[in-house]
Amino acid sequence: MRKLLILSILGCMMSIASYGQEVSAKQGISFKALFLDYQSQNGGSFGAIKDYDFGYEIGYYRQLSRNLKLVLPVKIGSVTSHTNSEVNGRPEYKKIYGLDAQMQYQFVRNSSVVTPYIMAGLGGVKETAGEFNMQAPVGFGFQFKASERAFINIQSEYRVAFSDDRNNLQHGIGFVYWLGADSPKVEKVETSEESVDSDMDGIADEVDLCPNAFGSKELNGCPDTDGDGVADYVDDCPAQAGLSSFNGCPDTDGDGIADNKDECPNIFGPASNNGCPGGDRDNDGIADADDNCPDLAGDASNGGCPGNDGDNDGVPDSSDRCPNQPGSVALGGCPDNDGDGIANLDDKCPNNPGPQIYNGCPDTDGDGLDDSRDRCPRSAGPVSSNGCPEITVKDRETLDIAMRAVEFDTGRATIKGSSHSIMNQISDIMNRYPDYNLSISGHTDNTGKESANQKLSEKRARACYDFLVKKGVSSNRLSSQGFGESRPVADNNTLKGKSLNRRVEFNLVPR
Repeated sequence: MRKLLILSILGCMMSIASYGQEVSAKQGISFKALFLDYQSQNGGSFGAIKDYDFGYEIGYYRQLSRNLKLVLPVKIGSVTSHTNSEVNGRPEYKKIYGLDAQMQYQFVRNSSVVTPYIMAGLGGVKETAGEFNMQAPVGFGFQFKASERAFINIQSEYRVAFSDDRNNLQHGIGFVYWLGADSPKVEKVETSEESVDSDMDGIADEVDLCPNAFGSKELNGCPDTDGDGVADYVDDCPAQAGLSSFNGCPDTDGDGIADNKDECPNIFGPASNNGCPGGDRDNDGIADADDNCPDLAGDASNGGCPGNDGDNDGVPDSSDRCPNQPGSVALGGCPDNDGDGIANLDDKCPNNPGPQIYNGCPDTDGDGLDDSRDRCPRSAGPVSSNGCPEITVKDRETLDIAMRAVEFDTGRATIKGSSHSIMNQISDIMNRYPDYNLSISGHTDNTGKESANQKLSEKRARACYDFLVKKGVSSNRLSSQGFGESRPVADNNTLKGKSLNRRVEFNLVPR
C-alpha cells in the first residue's frame, strides 16, 4: 500500500511538471504521505523505522509575502495506541484526525531549485480511542522545483502534545502545486537577485519612480488617480482628469488657463485678468472677452491683435512659436493636429494622439515603449528587443538547425524531400511572428568555379524563398541573396569544413 501511494504521488508530480507558466499565484494545494512516529518519543526506539505508522495529508497554502506562507494541513492516519494494549496478540491501532495552522518561513525565493524553510504552528488532533489533544509542531523542510508551479516537498516536524504520552515525530513527502491565474505581465527589468518591489507593482524599487505606491509601467511605477496620463506626483490636479500641457489640470472654459489658476474657470477670460472677462485694457475698441490680444491694441479684422499676426491665430508674431501656422493661444500659436494637448512642434507623433510622457506618441500595443521607438508597434514586446515579441529559444534553435538540415541535390538548387519538414517548421515560425521578416542567404564551399558557386548559392536561397511563398508566407516579408564561397565559417581544406560551409542561413529581422 505504501509503495502504491508513493508511486501515485510521483506520477502526479511528473504530470504537473509539464506546466511551464511563471508562478504568480497566491494559493496552492499539497498532498503528502506521512510517516508517523508515536513510539520513539514515548519509550520506544528512534531507530525502529519498522514501527512507524502511516498517514495522509492534504494542505492549503497561502502566500503572505515573498518569504512567508500560511499552511492549513488536514492529517489522517492510523497509529499504535499509547496504552500499549493488544487485540488478538497484535498492537491496537486507532485513527487520528488532525488540523493545523502552520507558518513557513523560506530562506530563498520559489524560483530557486532548492528552497529550505522552517515551520511552526498549532493544531488539534482527535483520536478514535482517546481524548482530543492540542499539539504544537516545529520543524523544517525542503522544496525541490519540478516546474514553475510544482514543487516536490519533504518535511520533518517534532510535535509537542498538550497531553501525556502523545509527543510524536512526523515525516512527510509529497508535492505542492500553486493554483490560480497569472498576474498581469509587466515589462521585465534586468535587476539583481536581491531586487525589492515594495509596492508589488511588478517594477523593482531601483527603477520605480514611486517605489511605495502601486503604479503602472507606462508611468514608471507611479499611480494616476484620475487616469489622464499624468502621474499623481507631477499632477497639480490629481483627482481631476486634465491635459499634460496644464500639468494634469483641466481648462473647462478653454481660455488657455488651467482651472486651478483660473479665477473664473467656467467663463472665458484672458490670462491678464486671471481668466476672468474684463473691459478693454488695450483700448482698441474690442472687449477683452472677445480680444485675442487684450493687452495689445489691434483691430477687429485681426481678432483684436496687432497687424503683425501673419497667421491670424490671435497670437502676435513676436510671441507666436509657430508664426506661419495658425494655432491656439494655449499652445503659443502652434497647431495640434491630433488634439492631444501637445503642439505639433513638440509632438513626435503629431497625427496620432498620445500622452505627454511619450512626447505625444501612442503606445498601441501597451508594452511600455511608444510607437516612435517601437520596432513592432502592433505586438507587445520587451525594451530589450525594441518592443518586438521575443523569439523563443526553441524557434531560434530550429532556425539554427535549418542552416545545416536543409539539403539540395548535388550541384543543383532542388530542395530534397527530406528537408521539407524543416522548411515547414520555418513557415510555422513566420506565422507566429507576424512583425518579423526573414532574410535567406545561401553559401557554398570553394569546390568548382567561383562564379558558378555564386549563382548556385543565389538559386538555393531563392528556392527556399519560393518554398515559403507557396506555404503562404507573404513575399513582402522575405528576401534572398547568395554569397557563394565568400563567407566560409570553417576550413575549406577539410571535408568537414566544406560540409559546414555548404549552408543556407535563415535570420528573423523586425519589420
